[in-house]
Amino acid sequence: MTENPELAEESSMPEKDILAEIDAVDELPTAPPKRRVRLSWLGKASAAIVALWLVICLIGPSIAPFHEMDIDGDDGFMGYHTNEYGTFYLGTDYLGRDTLSRVIYGARNTIGISLASTLLAYLIGITLGILAAVKGGWIDMGISRVNDAILSLPTIMLGLIAIAWLGSSIPVLVGTASIIYASSVFRIARALGQDIMVQDFVEAAKARGEGVWWVIRSEVLPNAAMPLATDFGLRLVFVVLFISSLSFLGLGVQPPAADWGSMVRENLQGLPYGSYAAIWPALAIATFTIPINLIVDDISAKSGGSLASKMV
Repeated sequence: MTENPELAEESSMPEKDILAEIDAVDELPTAPPKRRVRLSWLGKASAAIVALWLVICLIGPSIAPFHEMDIDGDDGFMGYHTNEYGTFYLGTDYLGRDTLSRVIYGARNTIGISLASTLLAYLIGITLGILAAVKGGWIDMGISRVNDAILSLPTIMLGLIAIAWLGSSIPVLVGTASIIYASSVFRIARALGQDIMVQDFVEAAKARGEGVWWVIRSEVLPNAAMPLATDFGLRLVFVVLFISSLSFLGLGVQPPAADWGSMVRENLQGLPYGSYAAIWPALAIATFTIPINLIVDDISAKSGGSLASKMV
C-alpha cells in the first residue's frame, strides 16, 4: 500500500517546527470581543422614560382624552377644569383645545418625524462613510468635499431654504433633516472605518484572502456598532430640536396637527396670563431629549470617553 506523501512529509517534520507553526497561527490577531451595554441606575431610569415616550407615540391617540383638533374647553388658556365634555388635566390652549391631548398627539409627530429622519440619515451616512474609509482615493476625496460643503452651512438656514423651495410637508421635513444630519454621521462613520481598517485583525483577515465586503460586514460594522449606536442618540436629540425649531418658526408640522415646537409658539401669548399651555410641550421636549443625553453619557463614560473625540 502506497503511503500518502503529504502524511509522510508531515510525519517527518520535526516536533519543534510543528509547535512553532501552531503558535504562529494562535498569534494571529482577532477582533476585540463584543461588550454588553451596562447602564447605571440613572441610565436605566432614563431608558424607561424614553421607552414611555415611544409607547405614547404608538398608542397615543387611543389614550388621549380628546382628539387633537377638538375645541371642547370652556375657554382658551384655562387651567385644570371639568365640564360636560370631560376633564382638562393640563388646561386648554389658546383655542380651548385640551393641552394634554395635543401633547400626546404631538409626540407622534415630533418623535416620529425625528426618528424617521435620524434612521435615514444613518443609512446614508454610514453607507457613504464606510465606503469612503474602505475605498479611499478619489471616492473618499469627492464624497468628503461635498460633505464638508454641507457641514459648513448652518442647519437652520439649510432647513429654511429647503422648505421655502419644496414646501412644508412631512416627507420634505424628513428628507431635509436626514440629508443635513447625514453629513455628521458620514464624518464619524468614516473616522471609525479608517481606525478599524488599520487594525491587526483586519490585516489578518485580508491576509487570509477575505474580500472587501466580508471585511466590512464581519469586521468593520460589528466593531463600529457601539460608537454609532451611541452617536445615534445624540443625533436623534439634534433632529428633535431641529424639527421643533422649524415648527416654532411656523415651517414645520402645519396646524391644526399637533407638534411640540408649534405648540410652544402658538401658546406663548398665554404666559403673561399665567397659562402653562406653552410650558407643557417645552417640558415634553426636555423629558425626551435630556434622558437620551444621560443614556449617551452613561455609555460613553464606560467606553473611556474616546467616542466624544469623533463626534461632530
